[in-house]
Amino acid sequence: MSGKIGKAAYKPVGVLLGLAAGTVAGMIFRQVWKLTAGDGEAPNATDEDRRWGEVLAAAALQGAIFSAVRAAVDRGGAVGVRRLTGRWPD
Repeated sequence: MSGKIGKAAYKPVGVLLGLAAGTVAGMIFRQVWKLTAGDGEAPNATDEDRRWGEVLAAAALQGAIFSAVRAAVDRGGAVGVRRLTGRWPD
């Protein structure tokens, strides 16, 4: 399989994995926020009743969790493609 065919074959898989990663990351973030902040809802950037520090901490935590989950899912998908096809997706 050529590099272009491998990339084209992996693209729809990557999109589906990205959607799954976003869903899983959101679930993990909500649970972590509940445990660490003791609050059921993470603040939105425009939430007038929340302090700057709380809003920025929530955004940083959410970004870190999303990035880690996305990297794990992308890496797992690439390993799966290699096992199925014998080639690493480009």
